[in-house]
Amino acid sequence: MPKSLGPWNASRTFLALIVVACLGYGGMLGYGAVAPRVRGSPAFDPDRALALAEAQVAFGPRITGSPGSRRFRLWWQAYFSDLRWRSFAQAFPIDDDTNGHNLIAYQGRGPALLLGAHYDSRLWADEETDRALRERPVPGANDGASGVAVLMELARVLDVARTGHTICLAFFDAEDNGRIPGWDWIMGSQAYVDSLAQFPACQEPQAVIIVDMIGDRVQEIYMEESGDARLSRALWTQAADLGYAAWFVPEVRYRLIDDHTPFLRAGIPAITVIDFDYPYWHTVSDTMDKLSRESLGRVGHVLETWLEAGAPWTR
Repeated sequence: MPKSLGPWNASRTFLALIVVACLGYGGMLGYGAVAPRVRGSPAFDPDRALALAEAQVAFGPRITGSPGSRRFRLWWQAYFSDLRWRSFAQAFPIDDDTNGHNLIAYQGRGPALLLGAHYDSRLWADEETDRALRERPVPGANDGASGVAVLMELARVLDVARTGHTICLAFFDAEDNGRIPGWDWIMGSQAYVDSLAQFPACQEPQAVIIVDMIGDRVQEIYMEESGDARLSRALWTQAADLGYAAWFVPEVRYRLIDDHTPFLRAGIPAITVIDFDYPYWHTVSDTMDKLSRESLGRVGHVLETWLEAGAPWTR
């Protein structure tokens, strides 16, 4: 996950089996405040989001080039095909033997907005206090699966026409292996920005919002220092309007390298929505029991409401 700089043809049967295995949760309860239904579209369902995170973890580590990563990509393709989003993959080299794969789905008309998350999980759990565990892979329930789950559920419920935008959902590979020999941070998002001209529908996003590590049971999402301040204020204001000010804290904390960074370097307004105070970061304990449906629900509800209001902010 981020580095701190300061304080296609998958079968639908396969998809169905995953969904049946994972959707074992109860009816919808409130999350934070009772989430009102978003007019004109289904309400973001935190139970579905939690199930989508669980499905990812069940694939095993989603390390770039691994079997778990390939299983994820097949499942992802089937999911977005069923939702009738247009989609494509972007391959990019890691080394002579390994390619990463960014996955992009898009829908709608008008100026593009891009929402992103990374789907890979870290190769080594090098933040473990027990040295014997440091070369084990990270399960990536929060650090990877949580952001992906929010965007996948958002794709199901979002009334794209109401947004007045082309909505691009980008799922980046090879984000999370910085400080490991042969790897770097944010390789997938950097490859995407380096190749923007190849993606006509999503090549000129007006704004970029990255969703990362947002499923923590003790959720406190602060503004990140390097991101576009106006865009942050717009999203945190939306959260406050929905009664989520206790979880979306309108204060700046941390300066991070994350998947928003390549967009900022390219002059594109971007932010990362991240809860970086997560004690299980880059450890083998980043597992499903650390996630909260309420936390996923709050983030999804904020994004759905803001987007369907036309994504208001002052550029």
